[in-house]
Amino acid sequence: MTLKLGFIGIVTHDMAASLAFYRALGVDIAQGQDDAAHVDAKLDDGVTLAWDTIETIRGFDPGFVPATGGHRIALAFDKGSAAEVDAAFAALVSAGYTAHVEPWDAHWGQRYATLLDPDGNSVDLYAELAAN
Repeated sequence: MTLKLGFIGIVTHDMAASLAFYRALGVDIAQGQDDAAHVDAKLDDGVTLAWDTIETIRGFDPGFVPATGGHRIALAFDKGSAAEVDAAFAALVSAGYTAHVEPWDAHWGQRYATLLDPDGNSVDLYAELAAN
């Protein structure tokens, strides 16, 4: 059996705010869905990001309680170059989104930065550093 990641689900308090963040990040999300209970957007690599409101989740899981106290999983997006990590981070912070970890050169060989989406999820931006 082949294991293939099909989608990543994001549970949101505010669909419009979450979609605006991910659009600013570069995710191609169709317009006119800001009031939807569920939204899908396919990334270039074929993985789908899916958003559900808390109310949608509670429709089939009445006891659902959103996580608190820090993220349980992080999304990490390859921006292709260190300059693109820095530019995307700066653009998102300038647009009013929350910076969590400023861009830095990680000891594992990547330029890395972390923002928080409107629901407090960790969203990492990274790129391989050029060989010296």
